Amino acid sequence: MEDFNGKVAVVTGGASGIGRSLVKELLAAGAKVFIGDVEQSALDRVLAEFEGLGDLRGQVTDVSSEESLHGLADAVYEAHGACHLLFNNAGVAAPSANVWETTPNDWKWVHGVNIFGVVNGIQAFVPRMIASGEEGHVINTSSGDGGISPLPYQSVYASSKAAVSCISECLAAQFQSEGTKLAASVFYPSGGLLDTGIWTTDRNRPTGLAREKPYDPVPTVQDFKVAAKAAGMELEFQDLDELARYCLQGIREKRFVIMIDVQDAEATLQERAARIGRAELPIDLAEIPQL
Repeated sequence: MEDFNGKVAVVTGGASGIGRSLVKELLAAGAKVFIGDVEQSALDRVLAEFEGLGDLRGQVTDVSSEESLHGLADAVYEAHGACHLLFNNAGVAAPSANVWETTPNDWKWVHGVNIFGVVNGIQAFVPRMIASGEEGHVINTSSGDGGISPLPYQSVYASSKAAVSCISECLAAQFQSEGTKLAASVFYPSGGLLDTGIWTTDRNRPTGLAREKPYDPVPTVQDFKVAAKAAGMELEFQDLDELARYCLQGIREKRFVIMIDVQDAEATLQERAARIGRAELPIDLAEIPQL
């Protein structure tokens, strides 16, 4: 799909961070955009901010709920009668911890949003997209932390994003083997550190899935900058609007993997493959930054 003008795009987690930038760039490209986001205040804010930029609507949506995502699909098809671009973008993260120090609710919450959010989105929209006979594209947001090589202390988050990468690969292959007019991509936010709501994701954690034991406060972006400076590290942050434009260009170019400096991932994966071939731990602990 090269021309987004007049196409209908759905963006989960579209009220902030990368999702917000995707919404902004899709509107600039002439798409009709429908946001699904769990945070009412953020949704109201972005709808007001982008008013007048194009056809933009939104609905509070909990992607971990099958019922909620089917409700979003119903609203999109009632409003537009189609969905051409589905961005399964919503995501959350749990605090860094050893696996034995994580809690059941860490796994239930993060995997509920990051994995089931993608699966629920696919199951709510894709059958209707196929039935329409129109060209379409599904873009699943993963992460290099898991999809390429996991940070060892982010086992909950990294494992969820590894699953998203695998789901995306299977989905793309199935679209082709079944002869559909749909394509799929896995989107790795990249280019530098990202100043997004993932740093404060606990704000949307349901009380029913609260952590069963206390943990140290999650560092903010500013905390991370201070720690990096003290360690003598220079941090590079990626502009989110630029990242969104890169993602849309990747769709136009029909890339399965959408990632800035993807050649770096190739080198990382080759080294991991070599370690696996030697029956070694694929993670090189010497390469993990200590902040």
